Amino acid sequence: MGLDTNAPAKPHERLAKYLQTDMAAVDVLIRERMASAHAPRIPEVTAHLVDAGGKRVRPMLTLAAAQMCGYQGDHHHKLAATVEFIHTATLLHDDVVDESGQRRGRPTANLLWDNKSSVLVGDYLFARSFQLMTATGSLQVLDILADAAATIAEGEVLQLTAAANLDTTEDIYLKVVRGKTAALFAAATEVGGVIADASTAQVNALRAYGDALGIAFQIADDLLDYGGDTTATGKNLGDDFRERKLTLPVIKAVAKADGDERAFWKRTIEKGEQSDGDLDQALAIIARHGTMAATRDQALGWSKTAKDALDALPDHALKDMLRDLADYVVARIN
Repeated sequence: MGLDTNAPAKPHERLAKYLQTDMAAVDVLIRERMASAHAPRIPEVTAHLVDAGGKRVRPMLTLAAAQMCGYQGDHHHKLAATVEFIHTATLLHDDVVDESGQRRGRPTANLLWDNKSSVLVGDYLFARSFQLMTATGSLQVLDILADAAATIAEGEVLQLTAAANLDTTEDIYLKVVRGKTAALFAAATEVGGVIADASTAQVNALRAYGDALGIAFQIADDLLDYGGDTTATGKNLGDDFRERKLTLPVIKAVAKADGDERAFWKRTIEKGEQSDGDLDQALAIIARHGTMAATRDQALGWSKTAKDALDALPDHALKDMLRDLADYVVARIN
């Protein structure tokens, strides 16, 4: 039998194809709930991000978790839309905080409109997400997603204090990542199991998968900033360096720095005094200490943790896709 040349090559694309009927229902729900009869700027700003070509991994995790656990209703559509609204709201707020001008290869909403619009539309989407999650009638679901929203905000505030501080440790970095990224991945998978009335062991496994996947994803993303393809990432090489974000490759390099290197990091990251050639010097220091490879090893470790968590789930085509997804988020940095 010949190969299907039309088969999607990447795990998230295979997930999207498998879940296309459910995702279509989620998209309808998103369009309905991002509408506003009184403030047309809300759907304008929201549509700019929603239509930007994101992979929609988080809502797909919710749908996949529910399906794997045998769910037959439609509440998982509401939860998937909730997860996407929370994610979109955090992106709008993040771009204001980071003063970003580009997201997914396109101008950010705060650049096209203004900071006030981005913040207020983000607030609106948070409110919409709570309306959607309460519609399921599950207090457990509400507790999980409300806790995730608080954890995300906490992680962002922690990053404000840790980002340009050379005393930031790997433990603090992990707390930031668990807050700003992994919390929503974990909640997305967990609520899928909860709405399907899965066993406690399966719900815990889904949460563990999402948590580890989110951490692997963020570590890989931080690595790509120092060696990724800008057309694939939608970011410019060295954006994190220019924004003075102390990510794992730099934290490891600072830990191994001699006096001159530490002075360099202090000037460029802590003080923000950067000039032409500094990014090249940062890349040279990182290469000298092998911190890219060490960081990649940690991403691979979290990817394995995610895959191992799936062992507690029933055999299903989606389980294999989620396992492949855990490999893919790290394979991006090869």
